[in-house]
Amino acid sequence: MSLLYVLNLLGVAVFAVSGALAAGRKRLDLLGVLVIALVTAIGGGTLRDVLLNRHPIFWIEETENLLVIGLAAFATLIYARYRRPPEGALLIADAIGLAVFTISGTQLALEAGVGGATAAIMGVITGVAGGMLRDVLSAEIPLVLRRGHLYATAAIVGAALFLILESLNVASPLPTLVGIVSVALVRIASIVWGLHLPVFTLPGDPEE
Repeated sequence: MSLLYVLNLLGVAVFAVSGALAAGRKRLDLLGVLVIALVTAIGGGTLRDVLLNRHPIFWIEETENLLVIGLAAFATLIYARYRRPPEGALLIADAIGLAVFTISGTQLALEAGVGGATAAIMGVITGVAGGMLRDVLSAEIPLVLRRGHLYATAAIVGAALFLILESLNVASPLPTLVGIVSVALVRIASIVWGLHLPVFTLPGDPEE
C-alpha cells in the first residue's frame, strides 16, 4: 500500500466530512448529505483525472473510495446527532482536505509525466475544486473566492515546496509531509489570524 494511496483515501474521508458538515448546516436530508459529501470528496480528483486524461477515473478504478465517503459521512451524522461539532470544524476539516489533496494531486500529475508548473496547477485543482462544488451546491460563496482567505494561495505554497524538495531529490516521504503541513499551516493561519493577500481596488471605488 503506497503513501499516495493512503493520502488519497485520507483526503477523500476528510472532504466527505466537510461536505457532510456543510450539508448539515443547510439542514439537508440524508440523500442531500450523501450527495454533498460525495461531490466534495471526488470533485477535485475527477477534474484532475479528466484534464490529465487518466482513465479510469480514480474512484471508478478504486471503488473503496466510495465506501470511505459513505462511512465518513455517516460517522459525521452520528457524531453530530449526539454532540454539536466544534465551531470552525468545517474550516479545519476543509483545510486538512485541501492540504492532502493538493499534494496527492501534484504527485499524481508528476507520475503522469507533466512538468512541474502543470503538476502544481493540477494539485491546486485537486485541492480546491471539490470544496468549490460543495459551496456552490450549499448556496455559499466558495471559500477560494472569499476575500480575506488564503485558500488557493495555501495550496500553491505547499505544491511549490513539494516540487522544490522533489527536484532536490530529498528522500521520501519528507517532501510529501512538508507539502501537506505547509498547506495546512498557511490555511489555518489564515483562519485564525485573518491573514490575506492585498486587495486590489480601483481609485474612486467605494469601500465595501
